[in-house]
Amino acid sequence: MSTYLAVAAGGALGSLARYGASLAGAALLGPSFPWGTLAVNVVGSWLIAFFALLSEPGGRFAATANARHFVMAGFCGGFTTFSVFSLETVRMLQAGSTGLAAAHIGLSAALWIGAACVGHAMAERLNRRR
Repeated sequence: MSTYLAVAAGGALGSLARYGASLAGAALLGPSFPWGTLAVNVVGSWLIAFFALLSEPGGRFAATANARHFVMAGFCGGFTTFSVFSLETVRMLQAGSTGLAAAHIGLSAALWIGAACVGHAMAERLNRRR
């Protein structure tokens, strides 16, 4: 039961953080491009890779299974949002903004994967510093 609570608590916090980031992105940069969604998926991709490697058995920081579930399944799962990404892309396509939709897809995928690579590399480096 404690694992379910850890995932639920992390998911609630991640969802609230995502909502705040979406509002902030629209307020700061305007509603013409989903900057908030792009940002949370980049940060979430970095965070999950960084935390996963750093907290795995033999990693630099010991984390309980529930702490890992809280961060990775809960917070990162609630924070990142592919459903909103998909909806935003469909809306761009429906509005005839094919180029913007393609840029959204390409930029998002490249940045998410790049962020996960950077997070992994950073954690790997920290693990070696023991």
